[in-house]
Amino acid sequence: MQALILVGGEGTRLRPLTSTVPKPVVTLVDRPFMAYMLEWLSSHGVDDVVLACGFMPARIREVLGDGASFGIRLRYLEEPTPLGTAGAAKFAADLLDERFLMLNGDVLTDIDLSAQIAQHEATGARATLALVPVHDPSAYGLVRLAEDRAVTGFVEKPTPDQIDTNLINAGAYVLQREILNPLIADQPSSIERDVFPLLVGDGLFGFPADAYWLDIGTPERYLKATFDILERRVRTLVGERLGSDGLAIGEKVSGSTAVHRPAVIGDRCQIGAGACVGELAVLGADVEVGERASIRRSVVLDGAVIGADCVLDSCIVGPRARIGQGTQISGEVVVGEGVAVGSGNVLDGGVRIFPGMEIPDATAGR
Repeated sequence: MQALILVGGEGTRLRPLTSTVPKPVVTLVDRPFMAYMLEWLSSHGVDDVVLACGFMPARIREVLGDGASFGIRLRYLEEPTPLGTAGAAKFAADLLDERFLMLNGDVLTDIDLSAQIAQHEATGARATLALVPVHDPSAYGLVRLAEDRAVTGFVEKPTPDQIDTNLINAGAYVLQREILNPLIADQPSSIERDVFPLLVGDGLFGFPADAYWLDIGTPERYLKATFDILERRVRTLVGERLGSDGLAIGEKVSGSTAVHRPAVIGDRCQIGAGACVGELAVLGADVEVGERASIRRSVVLDGAVIGADCVLDSCIVGPRARIGQGTQISGEVVVGEGVAVGSGNVLDGGVRIFPGMEIPDATAGR
């Protein structure tokens, strides 16, 4: 089985994490985000994947390689200009099989693709859309189904009186290549707006999935995805690594610490006396944590240095950032790669600090 994954966006909503790294290979817990999707696809028999890239494609290729480590063939296609979801598929058409999966590369999910493919075959569909239920349908475009799961219509930004379903498009499709034929090559177009509505009543079906689904496009959702992986709310290989005790500690970790699980501590971390890590904490490789520091519900990426007596709660600290002694960071703050934050600071309220910035000691000038 073959899959086309759309990863052309710049990930602007996730900056500064994506200021220096393309979104598909931003680290999520202990591996590039795209690894979750490739592992999920492989578990459902997908062995050929085309990545439709736009932003920093060389970096994506450098990190993911040829797909051998995931048990798949991985190929890369670079869009000359942004072409939209349907335009990207049309651009890739010469590489695509007669039937293929098309996926939004921003989503963490464990949808049963095998069952979706089986339904597609059984109904003779031209396109089968994975659908997931949401608690607040008013915030999404809704998909209406008949009893046989044929799509009968779409409702964008529904008013209360229009809400008669809670199913939304999950960004995972089984498609017959021929639906791309009417599209004009090299012209931007949307499969959701320009293709699917024309297929209503003509081979368009929905597959309601009782599955985990999350778009990780913002820091808030990045943290939620991290926590859900650690708590095994979504099926992943990371969850299997955590095992029954909910704890994964890498090699050559030094120092004594109190660890509240679930938590992941990367290779070669150095943790000072009296420090406390977790619950729901991730330390990347080569992280240094000072004495008496506290890190919970937070992600600290590779090579970052956290000073003594720091308190981190519900935040993200980028690779090789340095956080000075006694600084407190909370409230979904994101500290970018290589940032230096002086001692005694208090950062909260969702502040984003971009790579290259320096914040002096809070006591400077007093």
